[in-house]
Amino acid sequence: MKRIARFHKVSEKRFTEDWKDTFPDTPEEKIKEIYDSIRLPRRATAGSAGYDFFSPVDLVLGPGETVKIPTGVRVEMDQEWVLKCYPRSGLGFKYRLQMNNTVGIIDSDYFYSDNEGHIFAKLTNDTKEGKTVEIPAGTGFMQGIFVEYGITVDDDVTDVRNGGLGSTTK
Repeated sequence: MKRIARFHKVSEKRFTEDWKDTFPDTPEEKIKEIYDSIRLPRRATAGSAGYDFFSPVDLVLGPGETVKIPTGVRVEMDQEWVLKCYPRSGLGFKYRLQMNNTVGIIDSDYFYSDNEGHIFAKLTNDTKEGKTVEIPAGTGFMQGIFVEYGITVDDDVTDVRNGGLGSTTK
């Protein structure tokens, strides 16, 4: 196995700003408690391809509901790699839990963005059976898989990223 990446927590300041943007009514003391309990992604077994991302808080999504989750996690990886993020298989299978962008793509240069490369997940309970999804704090809800990629022989891109969603097409 190639060892090409390392997960880190974003700074407490970055996490607090992003958490307040998503959940503005959360008291500062609670945000600190959430930040302190963030677990970095891990594989469940030696044969697992995916690194489980753990929910920072208890989440409950009724049918059709959506939540944006600041994970508190960033990833530093070699340049020729990308992290692809998917809902945990069981949650997708049992509840049709969907990532709103279908697959989250975390590029290697995202780590150096002004937002520290803070990884977010936006999930929707797309159930057709009226099921409510409950994800307790500390439970895996998303998995990230590292994939090596190539570029075309005539690629001459030199632009530098600064931001997340939509920042590379401005």
